[in-house]
Amino acid sequence: MLFRDSAHTIAARALDSSLYLHLTEQFVHMHGYRPGASEVRSWERSIPALAGVLNDAGLGEVEVMLEYALPLNSKRADAVLAGVHPVTGEPSYVVVELKQWSQAEPDEDDPALCRIDAYAHPVLNPIEQVRRYCEYLVNFNGAVAEHPSRVSGVAYLHNATEFGVGALRAVELDNRGQLFTGERRGEFIDHLRSRLSDKVSGARPADELQAGRTVPSKQLMSVAAQEVREREQFVLLDEQQVAYRMVLNAVRKAKQSDHKEVVVVTGGPGTGKSVIALSLLGELYRQGVPALHATGSQSFTKTMRKVAGTRKREVQDLFKYFNSFMTAEKNALDVLICDEAHRIRETSANRYTPAAHRTGKRQIDELIDVARVPVFLLDEHQVVRPGEMGTVEEIKAAAATKGLECHVVPLESQFRCGGSDAYLRWVVRLLGLQPGGPVVWEPDDRMQLLVADSPQQLEEFLEARRAQGYGARMSAGYCWPWSPEPKPGDPLPADVSIGDWARPWNLRGERSVSGAPPSALWATDPAGFGQVGCVYTAQGFEYDWSGVIIGPDLVWRGDRWVTDRTASKDPVFRKSTSDADVDRLIRNTYKVLLTRGMIGTIVYSTDPETREKLRELVVGRQEQPVSVV
Repeated sequence: MLFRDSAHTIAARALDSSLYLHLTEQFVHMHGYRPGASEVRSWERSIPALAGVLNDAGLGEVEVMLEYALPLNSKRADAVLAGVHPVTGEPSYVVVELKQWSQAEPDEDDPALCRIDAYAHPVLNPIEQVRRYCEYLVNFNGAVAEHPSRVSGVAYLHNATEFGVGALRAVELDNRGQLFTGERRGEFIDHLRSRLSDKVSGARPADELQAGRTVPSKQLMSVAAQEVREREQFVLLDEQQVAYRMVLNAVRKAKQSDHKEVVVVTGGPGTGKSVIALSLLGELYRQGVPALHATGSQSFTKTMRKVAGTRKREVQDLFKYFNSFMTAEKNALDVLICDEAHRIRETSANRYTPAAHRTGKRQIDELIDVARVPVFLLDEHQVVRPGEMGTVEEIKAAAATKGLECHVVPLESQFRCGGSDAYLRWVVRLLGLQPGGPVVWEPDDRMQLLVADSPQQLEEFLEARRAQGYGARMSAGYCWPWSPEPKPGDPLPADVSIGDWARPWNLRGERSVSGAPPSALWATDPAGFGQVGCVYTAQGFEYDWSGVIIGPDLVWRGDRWVTDRTASKDPVFRKSTSDADVDRLIRNTYKVLLTRGMIGTIVYSTDPETREKLRELVVGRQEQPVSVV
């Protein structure tokens, strides 16, 4: 959170600029950049309105936690009020979403969405928004996980009249989703008094919430079976829920009439694209809607088939590849969910494709044509192979050529790397993928970053984390040759050799060899530790602790990075691949590898000058004790 104090103190500090200066300073420390003018303006207008209500209600001793960060992602609730319930005497928490809106109306297709003049596209109804914040907090904070009734939620639209926003109450209201306007300020006061005592300080309940152990995020693979076959396992927040509902609304319209439209969901690593894809597939599957999931990733597709389809073959059959639709009939499906769509290629044909199937049709056109609602989820900055061409502009252009509507939903918040925006920003600055040059890592309470002095230290550190019950993997740039796989029973060739340390690459094949899992399961099978993963097996997955070996293909020289294509052993880099493309793809590769960890990353470079640069930028060193919660 950015600030915490009693409602009485916050009301006093809101009278001068000290509160907003403090919020700004804390924001810069946590996120690495200054808040926008609109955010500061919302603080200046909304916080006094909330503090005034609390003090008029006689709740000056309630503890107010401003800009409360939700666990394991970068979303922040505007305020969480902590106190004691006036009847039960137990801790009581009210999540508050503050809006300056004066007017808003439900979306005509879906009351869980709403439209306001300031935005071109629909946004989540604030009642639904705060309800989902409450659900997420209960799911991931141990202080309330066993006491869900202690959490309630309200949206307070202090500038609004009932005439301006009252229609938003078309969605179901409950304890976690209420809406009050400035016109109903008195009712809001009564509601807060029913949840919070005016006689007891909220400091201790606030301490308990802050100390609540973060319940580990439900890993995508471990709940896939339930997600697809039974019920929704993930709580989708804000724009994630908007994307999810826009697809379902498009499906409904397609069923009601001869309607077809394209939906693109775009966001960086960990923004929840695959969670949205899986949630959609699960919901559509339960409704009996013909839908398939497709990727260009063999590892992801095979893992989904194995985990989600352990008991039912038909579930396995839901997961396809992008090149599976060369001969499919037009609109054969209601929905095709294209996950990791940045891996779309120019054509589905390869050297093994029968001549009869070589139509010359572009892969992007095949994917759009096969379904009434094709959905593309992508991150344009995760292109790591020559020939990958899945971009928003390419998809929009293809849709326009066919006369189809194309809706783009950007995902801003991210859930990987502990929800640390600061860490992701550090990575892209480090690698020169954003301007400004590398910056010193300022530790936050979300992501841990360390530098190892040797590959032995890196592996020993990760082994210690595994002994504590955490998952861990080692990955590296493609800078070592990859031997053919041995016969069963023979040892794996230790191709990744650095000094007197050597470990094998992950397997390439589809069967286990000498105890190592198949390629597709390297990231999710515990036996994957001990082999070094490459970008093609790591991409699309996450694990608690990530160890990354930066090879000689990317080294720091003087004041800049230098990429050496001759140091790369990646067979996809042909002579025809330009130096500029190789440079971009190598940097993107390390961005992918450095953003797989949920709790922390430990990094080692084979190059002495690069290690020294990393030491300058990262305060934490491997030999220091690391606190793992």
